[in-house]
Amino acid sequence: FTKYPKKYLRYFIAAAIALVFVLGMFGFLDGLREILSSTALTFNFGETSLSVYKILKSLLVLVLLLLGAGALAKFSFRFVNRLKWINTSNRSLIEKAVQVGIYLTAFLIAFKLFGFDLTALAVFSGAVGVGIGFGLQKITSNFISGIILLFEKSVEEDDLIELKDGTTGFIRHIGARYTLVETHDGREIMIPNEDFITQRVINWTFSSSMARVDIAVGVSYECDIELVRSLILEAATEHPACLSTNEPQCYLVDFGDSAVNFRLNFWVGNVMDGRAEPASDVRRAIWKKFKANNITIPYPQRELHISNKYRLS
Repeated sequence: FTKYPKKYLRYFIAAAIALVFVLGMFGFLDGLREILSSTALTFNFGETSLSVYKILKSLLVLVLLLLGAGALAKFSFRFVNRLKWINTSNRSLIEKAVQVGIYLTAFLIAFKLFGFDLTALAVFSGAVGVGIGFGLQKITSNFISGIILLFEKSVEEDDLIELKDGTTGFIRHIGARYTLVETHDGREIMIPNEDFITQRVINWTFSSSMARVDIAVGVSYECDIELVRSLILEAATEHPACLSTNEPQCYLVDFGDSAVNFRLNFWVGNVMDGRAEPASDVRRAIWKKFKANNITIPYPQRELHISNKYRLS
């Protein structure tokens, strides 16, 4: 027990409460029951009468209900996770619905055990609404946003997303309050679900895993631009990641101060494998082809003219 206190504590509490009920059933606690149920230890709230015995009994039952609800929720999670024919998002949605149903049922049973009429919930609805509106506004918003995400499936686990602030990574888990995003450098960022509903989100894998790679190239004005274009396209076409169904395109985009600027566009089949490595490979291939064909990539040059108009005598 001392080695695994958290693991066995709930079992110990449940066993202790069960023992109390067993002793009560066989009459060992009748004397204590009479004392705790006496008029001196009974409180009246309008038409509702509560004794210390009834309160303690209800609290013990409440603890048992919560422990049972937790155990039942864990069992349901394990059962739902075995249903591999249901996708991850739907399994998460089912788990949340089951969890809410189990704890809501436990709450209603406990409420009834205290002797309150369930119609009294209408009295507290206004106070609960005010509490949600102020203290629980963000929590409620994130919870509802998480359910919307699971229903809409606009983002799902293992999707590659990019947020408005530039955060880019893979969706690893959509929880009740936050969505876990793993970035390319290994960071795990917990982002409130509300951000995925109210802000712009780029989903690189929403309907297709294809992605375009853009490469800018500048060459000297003395070069043959037709040869340059063909060499750039050749470097992209030869790369194995370049899709043949979407042929690469090369455009002359600008006549710069010191270079003729081209832009290469080619597509890769799976953005999950990354775009940086294919882009790097194609750039190296372009460099080698330019070297072999005497194509120069200029660097900015400036001419400095010194006037002697104000030369000192």
